[in-house]
Amino acid sequence: MATFNKRGYKAPKEKEEKLDNNFIEDVNVDAKDSATAKAFDTLDESASRAEDFIAKNQKYILGFLGAVVLAVVGYFAYEKFIAEPNQQTAADELFVAQQNFQKAVDGDVKADSLFNLVLNGSEGKFGVIRIAEEYSGTAAGNLANYYAGIAYLNTGKYAEAISSLEKFSSDDMMLSTLAKGAIGDAYAQQNKQKEALEFYLKAADANQNDFTRPRYLLKAGKTALALGNKPEALKYFTEIKENFDTTPEGQQIDGLIGLAQ
Repeated sequence: MATFNKRGYKAPKEKEEKLDNNFIEDVNVDAKDSATAKAFDTLDESASRAEDFIAKNQKYILGFLGAVVLAVVGYFAYEKFIAEPNQQTAADELFVAQQNFQKAVDGDVKADSLFNLVLNGSEGKFGVIRIAEEYSGTAAGNLANYYAGIAYLNTGKYAEAISSLEKFSSDDMMLSTLAKGAIGDAYAQQNKQKEALEFYLKAADANQNDFTRPRYLLKAGKTALALGNKPEALKYFTEIKENFDTTPEGQQIDGLIGLAQ
């Protein structure tokens, strides 16, 4: 039998399967992915609400921001053009009072007259009373309260001394301690021993050094003796004996311990 080889013959293509465009692939969704999606949805909703809030309240928000900016600008303007010049003026006024105060403390001339100059002014400059009043927001005005308190104390005006010293505040531990002790002295001069003891103890506790602590422990002990509280007095005297025996207060403490026993 003859065999025929047809040129150009191609094997028929296999029939392609028709894809179903409506097929939905079965995919397992991880719970974590689902939670993440929800989180993004929540963020989108929050952002949308925030945008709506800003859009509705833009006038008030801008007004608030403007007020903040004005406050900041105002603060720096106050510091630059009011506070700093006031501080310089107050310091200039205080200089003469400080010189008179130092002379009074050093005992160069009669102290009472110098302390009065400190309080009331001299050489065309304000005294510390007026400086404290007119420059109360400055460091010099604050320091004027300390000078006034000590000057009042040394001129026998004890109520005024307490008032001035209570207005004084300082980060300087020594001055702060001395001010508390001076208030104690003013109360003691008024025979208000309980109040005096309170401030002597505040002064003793304020600064743990070899100068102020034994000084005010001694005053506290003597005041406690005056109040008839020997055990409390003995406690203060004993601390001086044990911890500050080389100080001037320590040199005289044995006799006081004997009185308190």
